[in-house]
Amino acid sequence: MPDREKLNIVPFVSVDSMMRLVLHFGVERVLADLAGYIEEDFRRWESFEKTSRLASHSPDGVIELMPTCDGRQYSFKYVNGYPKNTRNGLQTVAAFGVLSDVDCGYPLMLSEMTILTALRTGATSALAGRYLAPAGAKTMAIIGNGAQSEFQALGFKALTGIDTVRLYDIDPVATEKCLRNLAGMGLTLVACRSAEEAVEGAEIITTVTADKNCNTILTDNLVGQGVHINAVGGDCPGKTELHRDILLKSDIFVEYPEQTRIEGEIQQLPKDYPVKELWRVIAGLEPGRSNRRQITLFDSVGFAIEDFSALRFVYDRLQETRMFEELDLLADRDEPRDLFGMLLRKEAAMRQG
Repeated sequence: MPDREKLNIVPFVSVDSMMRLVLHFGVERVLADLAGYIEEDFRRWESFEKTSRLASHSPDGVIELMPTCDGRQYSFKYVNGYPKNTRNGLQTVAAFGVLSDVDCGYPLMLSEMTILTALRTGATSALAGRYLAPAGAKTMAIIGNGAQSEFQALGFKALTGIDTVRLYDIDPVATEKCLRNLAGMGLTLVACRSAEEAVEGAEIITTVTADKNCNTILTDNLVGQGVHINAVGGDCPGKTELHRDILLKSDIFVEYPEQTRIEGEIQQLPKDYPVKELWRVIAGLEPGRSNRRQITLFDSVGFAIEDFSALRFVYDRLQETRMFEELDLLADRDEPRDLFGMLLRKEAAMRQG
């Protein structure tokens, strides 16, 4: 139960506060620590309420709500996905989230989640890579060099030890941006002129494009034995990145099958096509990568438990950093059954002032 003396004040983590918090600890440490929270929550997967996200689709994008609860704390995230926004100088993804106390239903924290979602996506991908990528992998290709690419690169560096990143985007400006942002981060960076060039020698292939279409970013002939594919960009109905033949020759790992079959790469396959759940691998109930010739595919669409983990991580960091603003979000706790009286008391105070 939260401190009753502070119940009417809710910590608010603004964009500025989130940036200061991340820079205080360092991006790679945040990615690694956040992956630890996600791993911990995946190990207790069965204790969570689970539902596919609630999505409202439009021709240009989607607005979604992602709720979950472990019986002690509840969280939800509001997030959108509008690929066309970049043409108007807007973010492709914008998000915020709430972590609440189940005992009284009061919010514990309100936070921006645009930056936090990028961090948790990179952390989740890298966590999956630690279980599924070939041992000793050093080179990763990233196809799609937009807002998520740097988080993917640094997440895999922190968790799997990659040291080389091969970059490709149909927009060379995006690749130049990524090269500039990752300079001096301890990675060997290679700008490539095609997807074919990018995957040469790569043991891990990340696809993270934004277009809301069924595209073929990666074809079957580009994927050799022993590769781990981290498919991040396909995350809603009618949006995929991989040729169907790649799926048929891969061992596929997903977050929540009911959601991934609607939104992920496996929307191209029959509804009963066998896939493995990542949480079961992390919990030690099923094997991940079993041999070096195996092609593993993490069909990542993002799931509410990962957002729960991210909000829990930030909330814990607030206790030591105090990097938040106080938000007067809740009504007067002294007279919980007298909301109208609260208005009258405010009116009297305004008259006196």
